[in-house]
Amino acid sequence: MMEEFKEFAMRGNVIDMSIGVIIGTTFGRIVQSFVDDILMPPIGLIIGKVDFSNLFINFTNEPISTVTEAKEFGIPTLNYGIFLNHLFHFIIVAFVLFMFVRQMNRIRRPNENLLDSIKTKNCSFCFSTIPYKATRCPNCTSVLNDQKDPPIAQKQNETIIRFKSK
Repeated sequence: MMEEFKEFAMRGNVIDMSIGVIIGTTFGRIVQSFVDDILMPPIGLIIGKVDFSNLFINFTNEPISTVTEAKEFGIPTLNYGIFLNHLFHFIIVAFVLFMFVRQMNRIRRPNENLLDSIKTKNCSFCFSTIPYKATRCPNCTSVLNDQKDPPIAQKQNETIIRFKSK
């Protein structure tokens, strides 16, 4: 059992995943600090000197001024300012992850042109990929119809044999 555990723990993907979790956690803290300490204070200043972390709706008649004060006294509040901070945090993390995955896809497929699927079509005879404007297939030399995807194209002077089943 120990040998199996050692083999499992020493696989490359387990180690890579643990490194990814550590880096992701650290990155999350950096983004949280960016949102709380750099992004939201200027936005709050523009809106009217508002601290987003202290925006809340008090569900009682008791006077409180901060979310921490409400938590101390056990007063129920709707903390929409903290929610806005978390929303900005999510948007930033999602955007950074999107950019990271986009770059990784470019590294994995550097010569792939995303417009190739628009610039090409399939030959209806040999099913090879050919330029979209081609009128004759360079592989099988068949004359192509002008239709986008003809159902079954026929070569010129082709003999057709049909079988009937009983």
